[in-house]
Amino acid sequence: MKIGCDANGNLNQGQFSAPMPWIGIYVTAASLACLVTMAADVIHGIRHRKLWFPCKFFSINATSLTLIGVAIKLSVDLNTAMPSRQDQLAKLSSSALVCTVMGNSMPSLGVMENEELMMNVIAFGILVVTLIVNICIQLATGAIFVFWKEHASVMFIMLVLLIMLNFSALTVPISKHYLELKYNRRNQLALKQRSNETGQKLVCRMREDLMKYWMMAHTSSPQFVMGRSATCTASGAICLLSSLILAEAILRTYLMPWSFKFCSGESDYKWSTTLVLVTQTVAVAVGTIAPASRWFIAINFRCSKRGNATYKGEFKVEKYWTQGLMELKDCPTTLRIRSRHCRKLVHDTKNKLLDLCIGMQTGTVIMSKAIRFISIFFVSRILVCCDFCKELKKNIRCNTVCNDSGLKSSESSSSLEHLSCYVLHLEGEDALVGHMTKSNCDATDHWFQMGRRSEPKHLITLLEKSTFSHGFKGVTAFDNSKVPSLDGEEPPNCWALPVATLASIALALPNSSSSSIKGLIRGVNEGFTYITFIENHLESKDLTNIRKAATIVWLGVDLYHRWLDVDLRKLSHQGKSSKEVLEELSETAKVKYVESKRSQTAINACIIDSPSKWPIKDLAANSMYRICQTLLLNHRGSLNQTDERLLEVLTVMIADILGACLTNLQQVISTKCLNSTIEDREESVRHAVHMLGQTEKILNILDQNIPPSLEPHQIPCIDEWRISLKREDPWAFSSSSPSESDRASPVSNDLYLRID
Repeated sequence: MKIGCDANGNLNQGQFSAPMPWIGIYVTAASLACLVTMAADVIHGIRHRKLWFPCKFFSINATSLTLIGVAIKLSVDLNTAMPSRQDQLAKLSSSALVCTVMGNSMPSLGVMENEELMMNVIAFGILVVTLIVNICIQLATGAIFVFWKEHASVMFIMLVLLIMLNFSALTVPISKHYLELKYNRRNQLALKQRSNETGQKLVCRMREDLMKYWMMAHTSSPQFVMGRSATCTASGAICLLSSLILAEAILRTYLMPWSFKFCSGESDYKWSTTLVLVTQTVAVAVGTIAPASRWFIAINFRCSKRGNATYKGEFKVEKYWTQGLMELKDCPTTLRIRSRHCRKLVHDTKNKLLDLCIGMQTGTVIMSKAIRFISIFFVSRILVCCDFCKELKKNIRCNTVCNDSGLKSSESSSSLEHLSCYVLHLEGEDALVGHMTKSNCDATDHWFQMGRRSEPKHLITLLEKSTFSHGFKGVTAFDNSKVPSLDGEEPPNCWALPVATLASIALALPNSSSSSIKGLIRGVNEGFTYITFIENHLESKDLTNIRKAATIVWLGVDLYHRWLDVDLRKLSHQGKSSKEVLEELSETAKVKYVESKRSQTAINACIIDSPSKWPIKDLAANSMYRICQTLLLNHRGSLNQTDERLLEVLTVMIADILGACLTNLQQVISTKCLNSTIEDREESVRHAVHMLGQTEKILNILDQNIPPSLEPHQIPCIDEWRISLKREDPWAFSSSSPSESDRASPVSNDLYLRID
């Protein structure tokens, strides 16, 4: 018997249709993925109070296009029998889902690069055209035998949305360029105003600066610019219409079953079409929330005067809509054609096509604005009623708190007026400036308060033990220049590695209070987040290996209480004195360093020119050796001290290094706002505001405590700090005899002890 045939040699149709329900499940899974990501965008928008709903999780890209291609499998199936109402409705729901996806993901065009934008739009266009052609074939062959009016309407909506999507994409490079220029001008204004402000506290000054940067970053965010554009807001109304068409078809099918005549029999997809229909219907409902919200907000923006509004210039097509196409007309063709007449023909043909595109672009913008105008005409009556209710409620509230309302309103109005000049907008958006200022002026306060609620309490407690008022003496105390080198050269220091090494030593000390150790580890753990953030933004790339060594050391200490492969807690419980523990750690580090060098020589490893490029374990071992030897050398001639006293000394050193490092927070926060790209700027400023709220107390503790001898370009580097502090006090932390230690400052004396 041949494969696929029965005993009589006839084709076995049942064998081929057996896996079809599983294909239906596959389609359901793809639709569910679209549903989940669109729902995540809705939740994200509500949570972050962005009711224009940016596309964070669902956007037009290769993954989403693949998912959509799978989700519309039933709509493009030309020859499978789909007799029941669930089958026919599933075909319609797939088409409605494509309309929803286009309207939902349109803001994501703003964050794409030019080449990526072109490829994604072309790919989506191919997908939509393929779907429309397949539906037309099915309408002609009778595979779709009901809902032909609904299918025709949805196909028309799909085509209109595709045109809107394509022509919206053409404005993205122009609007980005224009807003980037405006951002640079406003940034210069903000810097000039900052230079004129004196006598203000650091945190207050930074909050005001970040409020300006947030206003600029948010209003110039490519997704927000696209989301408030005429085409995107109009697509929300069209998307809502496609959802209503699907809802009408479903309701009419189940509430008026006598008006339809379906065929008898069962689809090859069997029960899976019901799953597809339910999933895609929910996806359409959830996916319509974002575009419908953008449409309603746009109406609310434009209805500021409600019934008394004047719509002069409402249908004007601004220059940036067609500027990209106009520039293409002036560009010569890149085709190498020898004949002058052929070149002229190609050039004229290109210009004619571009003129057609310019006409279509103009028509699309006018149509979008007409949809918005018609929407305003119908919705304004409802908004007038809402305004009346709000005004009545406001008047009642004002009667109870009328004493200080005048002062607050005058302060808020002056603040809004001050911020309005930092709202970046395109041509034709002047009417939105006031509304965008009001709706976003409190955003920085929201993120700042959120940061305050998650402030690093253990780190703040640790920093209070620092000698910041005396110049962060611990920055030089951890490494004595008199300690002999393991190699001819010494690698440069970074902020993180000495902190990780000192914390490792503290964990290995005998007879230390467990509560003190826990507090220290928690404080260092919180501090490492900020050290990493600062080093990633300010430090030189030459320290990459050293920072990796610090990360690996701290990961072992924090999670397993181990320094490389040494169990620190076990070492602390062996009954040894602090001196013996330091000597053992120092010797272990030296052995590891020597073994590593031997193994490199044995395998004929290449010679590393720069010590900063040593292997990670070598850098960690070198740091442990030098710090242990420094502690043994500096405290050799002092009086007997307890293990708790040594832990206190190590804690002060760690606090000093952390404090000195965190003096860079102001510069890093400013750099994060200024150096980010237009696509990432809003998220960068939001993170900067959140971080300012977290570190408010830290900045207040460290404010005005940077040594005056340090130049601004030296502050990010720990080695520059060490050189500067040693230059100020050459006797501090460098002597090993009691006579020299007596000459040190009172603060530095606190860091001297003898270890038995």
